[in-house]
Amino acid sequence: MSDTKKLVIVVSEGTFDKGMMAMMIANTAASMGMEVHMFFSFFGLNLLKKGAKPKLAGIYRLFTGTFVKRMANVGVGNFSDQLTMALDLGVNLYGCSTTMELMNVTQDKMVDGVKVLGAAGFLDLAADSDMQYFIG
Repeated sequence: MSDTKKLVIVVSEGTFDKGMMAMMIANTAASMGMEVHMFFSFFGLNLLKKGAKPKLAGIYRLFTGTFVKRMANVGVGNFSDQLTMALDLGVNLYGCSTTMELMNVTQDKMVDGVKVLGAAGFLDLAADSDMQYFIG
């Protein structure tokens, strides 16, 4: 039995705050040596499309530019940087197969390195994990 901790995260929204939070948690966990699995479903799936940027939601639109500048000043990269870092750190990124079918998204439209997985497969990973987060 491995001593490596396993973290699973479900991301169901594609907004800036939810996408960045999920990526920062995943990258921190991977940097700490944890095995990390992220499952992107519903509108969260949009974050895995090539060239995608998180959506700005509600009142956050007014403050996002300032927040992004502050993040850059302290060395926190944008969403694209976070996604690249996740792949470099070995974070497992999964697009929900059912959501992909419903939204007519094919794997070639996804960032390289994204795997496709169904909900049952992800639940198997989650059932065997130490921590589970739902960000939605």
